[in-house]
Amino acid sequence: MYWENLSSVEQLEQLAQQDRAFIVFKHSTRCSVSNMAKRNLAMDFDSTQLDVPVYYLDLIALREVSNYISSRWNIQHESPQILVLKADSCLYDASHSDIELDAVLPFISE
Repeated sequence: MYWENLSSVEQLEQLAQQDRAFIVFKHSTRCSVSNMAKRNLAMDFDSTQLDVPVYYLDLIALREVSNYISSRWNIQHESPQILVLKADSCLYDASHSDIELDAVLPFISE
């Protein structure tokens, strides 16, 4: 699985301007639950062989980007958290042990 780094508010806004949904995985590098969710998500993506980028946000290094996501899409911050965003809408969000690829797939259009 290839993780696309999410590094700025400007990058988020560019993604929101596109006419397709995108996935953001918010990860705390200090949290064992987050590490487990990241590993499981990567294994699931590898087994499905989807060609969909997953944007990886390091919450420790880029807290301001995480705060912007919460404000811009009106969602509560969680860690770990997976989001499917499209334009001004959050189509799906899950956190902790609820993070599963199968739940995300219906919201992704290839």
